[in-house]
Amino acid sequence: MKNFARTPPRLYWVFSRTPLFFVTCCTYRRRPILARGEVHAALTDFATRAHGDFGIAVGRYVILPDHIHLFVAGPDDFNLGKWIGTLKRVLGRAIAMDRSQDPIWQRGFFDHLLRSDESYAQKWDYVRENPVRAQLVEKVEDWPYAGEFVTIYGD
Repeated sequence: MKNFARTPPRLYWVFSRTPLFFVTCCTYRRRPILARGEVHAALTDFATRAHGDFGIAVGRYVILPDHIHLFVAGPDDFNLGKWIGTLKRVLGRAIAMDRSQDPIWQRGFFDHLLRSDESYAQKWDYVRENPVRAQLVEKVEDWPYAGEFVTIYGD
């Protein structure tokens, strides 16, 4: 068995130096506690600081009542798991809880490494329709908890 000291060269053709992740985080037992102005404001502040202070780009996002989708890219030393943990703590502080002993978040998160701007556009087209499919609004444009913080790929 050969021991690789570095990433095999062909992977640089598939993945960029700053990979783009599609991330989904769900609330514990899918409680509908996220689609609120204070959570949206906390995400906006967090994403703005992440980009300005650490070069972490949060692109498009949708906050739904019981989960959040976002696209994020970071520098070479970016640790997605630690970053998501911090995001969950920050958003958790913005949620006024009913003194329940239940956790706010489901353990872990779902992430998918995107391979191209085409994949980003395809995923976004699907994700941004979630509020319509959930019958929260009639048109995508009417959902107030979605947008884009940093343009990661031009359209």
